[in-house]
Amino acid sequence: MSRSDFAEFLIARRAQLQPETVGLPAGRRRRTPGLRREEVAALAGVSADYLARLEQGRDTNPSMAVLGALAEALRLNEIERHHFGQLAMSMEQKTSCPASGQAREEVSETVQAVIDALQPTPAFMIGRWQNLLAYNPAWRDFAEPLGLFDDEIHGNFAVYVFAHPAAQKVFLNWSALADLVASALRAAQTRFPDDTAIESTIATLSRYPEFDRRWREHLVTDRRSLVLTVAHPLRGEVEIEVATLDPAADQTVMVWLVDRRQVRSPGLRLVNE
Repeated sequence: MSRSDFAEFLIARRAQLQPETVGLPAGRRRRTPGLRREEVAALAGVSADYLARLEQGRDTNPSMAVLGALAEALRLNEIERHHFGQLAMSMEQKTSCPASGQAREEVSETVQAVIDALQPTPAFMIGRWQNLLAYNPAWRDFAEPLGLFDDEIHGNFAVYVFAHPAAQKVFLNWSALADLVASALRAAQTRFPDDTAIESTIATLSRYPEFDRRWREHLVTDRRSLVLTVAHPLRGEVEIEVATLDPAADQTVMVWLVDRRQVRSPGLRLVNE
């Protein structure tokens, strides 16, 4: 991860804010979208020159007070604040990032047993770059008709979401799924800066405008749960509750509760070790 990621996040968030959102008059037409640097600096109580140094990567050690003030000025939510803090820490503490290095692709027998034990509830595991690592028969039965096992996606869930022609047709709220996948990749890049495999993954996905836009905006969303609506070729319209176990892990188990009523069933317990 380059040192410019923190600066890019600042610039991207500033561009996404509108004057009226923060109580400022819109004024005349602006040459660039979002707030001016001087406006964000004033809201955060820092000088415009200091904010310029942060955005240009010339200052890499902002204080906690400054980070808090900038997070408030940029109207960051809880998830975005956490990501913002990780970016700030990573500028000077790259070597202390947990579990850095190359991604683990092998699935332990214990984890595979957990996934199998969830049968008949569809469950699968993805790696940090969204590679499909393991699944149970129920998930394959549900996912295969959607195209998730087609050769052209190379076993990668993110490639399916952004590149497969069926994805936007079968996932009726595809945009929410695309947000989640792009956010997961962004979080993985921040947490595992030494894994060079991210470069090829991002290069592949950046050819698709919907991913490229989300990546340039530094999109960060809550990845713990999501409701998806699927137009399944064999089962008709299905509503899925997606539960993500330990979304910050190197390997992540995802459970698709095809019947959302199961979420409230006392017989279903999701165990995360």
